[in-house]
Amino acid sequence: MNNKIIIINGPNLNLLGEREQSQYGSVTLDKLKEKCLEKTKDLKIETEFYQSNIEGEIVTKIQEARKIFDGMIINAAGFTHTSVAIRDALNIFKKPIIELHISNIYKREDFRHKSLISDVVTGGIFGLGTEGYILAIISLEKMLNNENR
Repeated sequence: MNNKIIIINGPNLNLLGEREQSQYGSVTLDKLKEKCLEKTKDLKIETEFYQSNIEGEIVTKIQEARKIFDGMIINAAGFTHTSVAIRDALNIFKKPIIELHISNIYKREDFRHKSLISDVVTGGIFGLGTEGYILAIISLEKMLNNENR
């Protein structure tokens, strides 16, 4: 089976490797993309890796993904806690979605403890660093092949 997935990254993730390395580590977004694409290639999964700082662009990408992709990994970053629009778009996707955060949002500031998207995604990975992306890819691949239900 040749599944297609999209990995969506929200605001400020373009600055990985530069910002708050104690929270996010030293891996750049380009290096993370390379690692993800390498893993998905090994698993024979077609993958698009996307990042935007703009809420509406992310909403549009999620809407478009409904007709193209079999599953999604999303790190909505700061929009996790604020965007009803992204939540609503994810709710319309109706396919497996993994919510991902590099840091553990539940060990951070109180306002980060509330995810507006957790109740519309299939599952979540929090606080495992950029390795969480690889774990999300493996988990999503198992879901898509009905090995993880």
